[in-house]
Order: sequence, then structure tokens, then C-alpha cells
Amino acid sequence: MTQNDLDLAVTKLINGIAGQTLFLDTAMIWVSAAGIPLLVLAVACQWWARPDRQGTRHVLVQAGLAFFLGLGFNQIILIFVDRVRPYAAGISDLLIAPSADPSFPSDHATAAFAIAVTFAVSNMPKRAFWFGLAALTVAISRVYVGTHYASDVLGGALTGAFAAVLLPSFYVRGTRVDRFITGLL
Repeated sequence: MTQNDLDLAVTKLINGIAGQTLFLDTAMIWVSAAGIPLLVLAVACQWWARPDRQGTRHVLVQAGLAFFLGLGFNQIILIFVDRVRPYAAGISDLLIAPSADPSFPSDHATAAFAIAVTFAVSNMPKRAFWFGLAALTVAISRVYVGTHYASDVLGGALTGAFAAVLLPSFYVRGTRVDRFITGLL
């Protein structure tokens, strides 16, 4: 079995469940659409969390920057990779409106995993676990609704994780910029 065969098999396995249960279809469509805005809201609501408010705020800013850095990496990848969406190739059944963007990598997976991995590398294991679970759910939902291949969300997850791991080299806790940003509100 080739890597492409495995990708198609996993994509068909996940998307093949679609259309069988109204509740699951509705839930996955909802997660696919609302997952990222809810993750961003969950990050933003922690701005006033205690204890170690400054440390938490630093990680929250880092998560936001990783989110955007990962999406920036995706734009570079799109210069070199123009993958057709699985529904356009007749691989999956689409449950949501079609997208004009290329399939690889998944921006949703990139954003979700950039946030989750930021908490993981920042030694916040409880938050990393919950955001990681949410990121995984968002990624699976994108395959379930038929808009991505499994490898698209894996690629997005890796891009987001890479951004989250790379970012602490550029955004350092305690710098003048960090103190200014984390001191807001």
C-alpha cells in the first residue's frame, strides 16, 4: 500500500461515516464551521486568568502569533502545492459549501494545532490536553465534511506545530515588547 493509497483509505473511512447519522453530521458541520472561532475565543477569555497572569498572557500572545505564523507558512506552501479538494476529485461527499482554495494544507488544522502545541511547549499540560483534543476534533471534522484529505489535516497540524515550536525563538518572555503587550487591559 502506497502513502497515497493510505491517505485515500483514511479519507474515505472518515468521510464514509458522513450522511449516516443526522446528529453526527450536524455536530461535525458545526465543529468544522465554529471550531476555530471558539478556540480563539477560549484563548482570548484566558487573558484575565490567574495565577501568573503575565506568564499566561505571554503564552496567549504566543498562541495567537503561532496561529498567524502557521497560516503564513501555508501561504508559502500554496505557491508550490495546488492540490484539488477531495470532493472535486470524486473522493469524498461534501456536506458544506465548496471552497475555492487548494486542499493542502488545511488552514483549520494549522490554526487549531498552532494553539494546542503552543500550550504544550509552554508547559501548560491541562490546557494543552484540552486544546489538543479540540484541535484533533476540528481536524477530523474537516475530513468528515469532505473538504480535506486526511493528509491535508496532517500537513496543517505539522505546519501549526512547527510555528508553535519556532515562535519562542522570536517572541521572548520578559522583553520590552512582551511586557507592553501582556500589560494591556
